[in-house]
Amino acid sequence: MGTVGGKGANLGEMTSFGIPVPPGFIVTAEAYFDFLEKARLKKRIEDLLDGVNFNDPSSLQRISKTIKDEILRAAIPDDISQEIISSYFQLQKHVKDKSRGLYSLFSKLHHSVKQPMVAVRSSATAEDLPQASFAGQQVTFLNVVGEATLVSKVRECWASLFEPRAIFYRHDQNFDHFRVGIAVPVQLMVESETSGIMFTLDPVNSDKSKIFVEAIYGLGELIVQGAITPDHYEVDKKNMSITVKNIVKQEKMLTKRGTETKEYSVPKEIGGKQKISDDTILKIAALGEKLEKHYFFPQDVEWAIEAGNIFIVQTRPVTTIKESFKASKTQSSKEEKNNEKKLLVKGSPASPGIATGKVRIIKSAKEIGKVKSGDVLVTEQTNPDFVPAMRKAVAIVTERGGRTSHAAIVSRELGIPAVVGAEGALKVLKTDEIITVNGGSGEVFKGGIINKVQSLKFKVQSFKEKKEKIVTATKVYVNMAQADRVVEISGMDVDGVGLLRAEFMVAGIGVHPKKLLEEGKSEVFIDKMAVNLLKFCKAFNPRPVVYRATDFKTNEYRNLAGGKRYEPEESNPMLGYRGCYRYIADPKVFEMEMEAIKRVRNKYGFKNLHLMLPFVRTVNELVEVKKILSGQGLLRSPSFKLWMMVEIPSNVILIDKFLEVGIDGVSIGSNDLTMLTLGTDRDNNEVAKEFDERNEAVLWSLERVVKTCAKYNVTSSICGQAASDYPDLVEKLIGFGITSISVNPDAVERTRQSVAFAEKRLVSKK
Repeated sequence: MGTVGGKGANLGEMTSFGIPVPPGFIVTAEAYFDFLEKARLKKRIEDLLDGVNFNDPSSLQRISKTIKDEILRAAIPDDISQEIISSYFQLQKHVKDKSRGLYSLFSKLHHSVKQPMVAVRSSATAEDLPQASFAGQQVTFLNVVGEATLVSKVRECWASLFEPRAIFYRHDQNFDHFRVGIAVPVQLMVESETSGIMFTLDPVNSDKSKIFVEAIYGLGELIVQGAITPDHYEVDKKNMSITVKNIVKQEKMLTKRGTETKEYSVPKEIGGKQKISDDTILKIAALGEKLEKHYFFPQDVEWAIEAGNIFIVQTRPVTTIKESFKASKTQSSKEEKNNEKKLLVKGSPASPGIATGKVRIIKSAKEIGKVKSGDVLVTEQTNPDFVPAMRKAVAIVTERGGRTSHAAIVSRELGIPAVVGAEGALKVLKTDEIITVNGGSGEVFKGGIINKVQSLKFKVQSFKEKKEKIVTATKVYVNMAQADRVVEISGMDVDGVGLLRAEFMVAGIGVHPKKLLEEGKSEVFIDKMAVNLLKFCKAFNPRPVVYRATDFKTNEYRNLAGGKRYEPEESNPMLGYRGCYRYIADPKVFEMEMEAIKRVRNKYGFKNLHLMLPFVRTVNELVEVKKILSGQGLLRSPSFKLWMMVEIPSNVILIDKFLEVGIDGVSIGSNDLTMLTLGTDRDNNEVAKEFDERNEAVLWSLERVVKTCAKYNVTSSICGQAASDYPDLVEKLIGFGITSISVNPDAVERTRQSVAFAEKRLVSKK
């Protein structure tokens, strides 16, 4: 990928195993570096960058413009420009040649254009860097025609490597500006008559026997945004037959006219018709099966059709696979009874579960502050700016969108019920009205007709009710974030809370802690945090509750009241101002948290509350935070344990030194550790397929940490998703000597069984 970038590598791989990808070529990163050298731009750019004041946005904007102007003025070496033009003409030749398989399709698609119309895309590279998430920082140009225009657009892509955001990102992450290159994929344009998304499993309940296909007229941007409710089709993998067809009337579409893309009305005579034929649905599904088999993982696929020809324009692994929820007969009968109540609106089931709450209608992201904990968020469609409010809501209802829209995907990730594409929801549902959302059936009912136990998204079975408890030497803990489930979940067969996240509690308060501090209202924050913590400690007592201190990420907290005043805008918040570094740089918020912990432990007497420190970059950070804790009177003792998250490669490399500073336990955050070890952003579809906690480098890290902890007589745990998903990994961890595993509530029962099975196998081998 150091030559063609993540985007180019992904397109090339699909092409190599016979997937119909729009044909094209890639101007490699070597061409970019050659251009800089021959144009003698490197020294000039270095001098300009030396003069940037990174604390002054206007300085950054000014230097960025100067650098881009220098690049745009410089002549591209003849050998590079000639190779680009030659490749473009070769592409034109393929378009005209009707005997060249896939390429011949474009002879019809572009017959009205003397020269091929292409998309010119940026594909940043970061060879040998420890982390490189450059997605979205560079430009893309559509509907480009002519060799001279193409060469110019390639140069503009190169220049976009010095956009203000990109410069700041590299500076902030200490990346050498000239170790990052940029490749430029050039592809023939697909003028989509229809387009859509395919999941090679049911994204709601992770049923791998199905393929979901969703389709709209025109370009696919509107379906991804959730601005249009698409047709929905389901295909049975076993016999490749269509089992479900839900046809939706479409009123608007994006389409290309000339060289411009605009929104148009869909002709009334076709708006309510099926968007693609049954034969086409099955052909798309067959491509999905092929992609899944190649990547060995369920895929989220984007497709487009022009002149009857199907093209795959992107694929990525599905990131929201969960255990399928199967309601009991008792619950099913109760739901049937509930269905006799007044049905207000119906849409597509997007995220399973049943929840009751007050309606909170939001017209735009500017109004997300209106959403309180326990509300049902009702809106036209969501986007990333809505996430802070979605985290507070007990359920989501949108008027637009399908099961692959932003609202659907995020709701599944958050584990809250969602109904999407519920036409008329904004008119029918009234603010403060009590409603019940059934995310599994896509129905919204009037009133609180579901009892509290049923509102859980999975069946909670108390181990007290079981005939026989499964006993394991390895402890099984549960990950938690919100107190509304604490009573039911505390009745499960768990040994305690291995990860209690602070962020949802802070989001529930709704005001940035520093704003409360500035206004002299620190007691408000301390009291509300203490009340929340008390709920968990009471429910689980005497079992331990390990509270992970606030791991503020700037993008997550800017939307709290007053947040924009205190939180900087960062290009990559994951690697930014967060974790223990924040506690040391500005300890006042951290001290408020510690005051809340002391109140629960000392005033209310719950000594089962312990502390875990997140994102500890260096040994010195651990030392300095321990000094703050000492000043607050929180000292390690038999009744107060101090844990540390292991989620950064430095934690693994220096695990001995971290342990020597003095901690009682570690919990491995396998999600972040895998991303940072492999330099792979699991949310970036260009590289997400490389994310695998079972990679040998990650396994080496897990083994090193667990075995070193055993040597120092320190407990070790894991709290990432990997332990829930991979029983084989659980067995490896137990073999290494891990002392506990912490998983999401829906995975507790199967994890306990996996642990018992693994322990039995290991004993039998001895």
